[in-house]
Parts: sequence; C-alpha cells; structure tokens
Amino acid sequence: MIFSEALERLEQLGRASVALLPGLAVALVLFGLGLLVARGVRAAVRRAAALRDASPGSAAVLGRIAGGVTILVSFLVAASVAFPSVSAADLFNLLGIGGVAIGFAFRDVLQNLLAGILILLTRPFVIGDQIRTGSHEGTVEDVWVRATVLRTYDNQRVLIPNATLFVDKITVITAHDKRRLAFPLTIGNGDDIKEARRLIVEALRATGGVLADPPPEALVTGLGAAGVDMTARLWIDPPRRRDAVDALDHAIANVKEALTAAGIDLPYPTSQVLLHDQTEETDGNRARQREGWPAGKSPLRARWQVLRENDEAAHREEERA
Repeated sequence: MIFSEALERLEQLGRASVALLPGLAVALVLFGLGLLVARGVRAAVRRAAALRDASPGSAAVLGRIAGGVTILVSFLVAASVAFPSVSAADLFNLLGIGGVAIGFAFRDVLQNLLAGILILLTRPFVIGDQIRTGSHEGTVEDVWVRATVLRTYDNQRVLIPNATLFVDKITVITAHDKRRLAFPLTIGNGDDIKEARRLIVEALRATGGVLADPPPEALVTGLGAAGVDMTARLWIDPPRRRDAVDALDHAIANVKEALTAAGIDLPYPTSQVLLHDQTEETDGNRARQREGWPAGKSPLRARWQVLRENDEAAHREEERA
C-alpha cells in the first residue's frame, strides 16, 4: 500500500517534471539572451559614462550596476516562464522583503552606493577639479561608488564618504575658467588715496598671470586703527591653487615695492600705554595729573589722601573708646 503510493507520487513528479521541461528550456534560452543583453548594456553604459568624462573606474562600476540589473530582470522573466504557477508579483514581493532586510543590514554601504551613483550621474564636479568640503581641500582623483578620492595640496589622500559629500556643502574651486583673488592693505591717513589706488592698479597690471579683463582694482574698505584700509582685487586664469599662490605672491610684492618707492606709508597698528605713580600727590586729581584725563566738575582727591583720612578717623574712634 505504502509502496504503491510512493510509486504513484514518483510517477506524478516525473510527469510534472516532463511537463516543465519545455518551459525550463525556454527559460534557459531567455536567461542566456538576458546575459548577452546584460553584456551589451554593460558596455553601452560604460561607453556613455566615458563620454561624460567619468573615470575608467567609475564607468566600470556604472556598467556593472546596469549589467546586474539587466541580469536580475532576465532571471525574473525566465523564472516566470519556467514556473507558470509563480507569478512575477510573487517574485517581486520576495525581492522586496529581501531588499528591506539587506537595506537594514547594509544601510551605510547602500547609502554611500546610491550617493556615489547620483554623484556620477549629476556630476557636480569632474575628475581633476579642485574642491573644498568641510576642512578638506584638494584635487579630485577619482569617484568610487563608496567614496571620493581627494588629494590634498600637501600630497595626502583623503577618502570622503559619498553620502557625506552628497549632502554637505561643496565649493568647486575650478568650476569656472577665471578666479578672483584679493588681499588687504593699509595706507597712512595722510597719504593720497587716489595716488595709492593708481599705484596699486598699475602694479597689479604689471604682475604676470593677472588678467586685464576683468581689470584689477583697489577699493577703500574702511578707516582702521592704523590708517585707511584697502583691498586689492585681481583675476587669474587658470584658477588652480598653484596659480593662485604664485599670483598673490608676485602681486603683493609688486604692490609693496610700488607704494614704498612712491613714499606711501604702510603703517601697522601701534598702542600707547600710560603709567602713573599712585603714590604721588597729583594721583586722583584729574585737574593736575600728567596723564591728561578730563578734570570734570568735581575733581577727585588723591587716593593716598583718602586713605590717610580714613586711618586718622579710625584712630580717633579708638582713642574715644
């Protein structure tokens, strides 16, 4: 009895397997075609990313992601053909549950992955740009899926997570062809501002690397403690860090030499400290003390006089007691 039931079940499984063979064959063919399509999609995405000035590593990563998605879709189609009782909705529900579990387990990794893909697609900066984010500044060497590789000016490598880079503020220093530089200076209160302005502009125009258009300029920014505060502005091209450092070095040196040769004073803040002897007779008497404080309507008495009067009054009280 049991043996016959087992044979019957084996026969049913055999018939079911034979019935599934055509579907499995078609599913294998479809999956094989999907692999070929995935290879083409991978190559096309890699080529398209390369045309958008992406690095070879970034283009390869995008190509692998596109190929993996194509293979996944091909597997779902093949599975639905091989097993008609399993619908595509069931497969997607299963993938959804698995995706939620994977998302919780690898939240940071997936966050950086998605941020890296968005950076590669939107291209807020390209390989070779000089950027500043947070306390880091340098040249972008590569954009990985997990992090962006930044080489600082002192030749250190910094890996910045893409999620942080995507949501944080970024200054792309080399986004435009031209860059404006500025440095402050102070001239004496008795110097001619127009003459100083003319000398500064001429010195900037004679500096190598400084553009004539937009023209350099010298602006008065305030009246400081040491003199008249001014700001010299100039434009350079290209806007890279090394060019900016060289341009400022030559510009500041030329401006200083031009102003000094013309007799324009470059003062620095000075302080005057007044000291007085608190034991002298004029101490506290604003009408007589040497420091020149305003006398006011009721000049104060010297401190030593007040202290002596207090001591005498206390002594008299003791004698009375």
